[in-house]
Amino acid sequence: MAAFREAYIYVRDAFAGILKENDDGYLFQYDPSYLSSENAVAVSLTLPLTDPPYTSKTLFPFFDGLIPEGWLLDVVSHNWKIDPSDRFGLLLVSCKDSIGCVTVQEDKL
Repeated sequence: MAAFREAYIYVRDAFAGILKENDDGYLFQYDPSYLSSENAVAVSLTLPLTDPPYTSKTLFPFFDGLIPEGWLLDVVSHNWKIDPSDRFGLLLVSCKDSIGCVTVQEDKL
């Protein structure tokens, strides 16, 4: 199934996996190289290290939780002209340099 949009997920600057938006909702899959790395850690407790992809009808709560809230959400939405209900779009523009060890990129670095 073709993805509408993709996000490349990094943990401590290491490529960990890919998040995709598609007709059925969302898919997150760890990169096989990352899984075989001795330094691999899960993106979150709700997405433990595993080979099969995770799927969800809605954006995974962990990724949704990275998106700003309140007045900062208003600033991001206004500056990038993104509808506040476009959670994937907000994730792509606002989580490139997020607090914590997980970052989200539109392009693979």
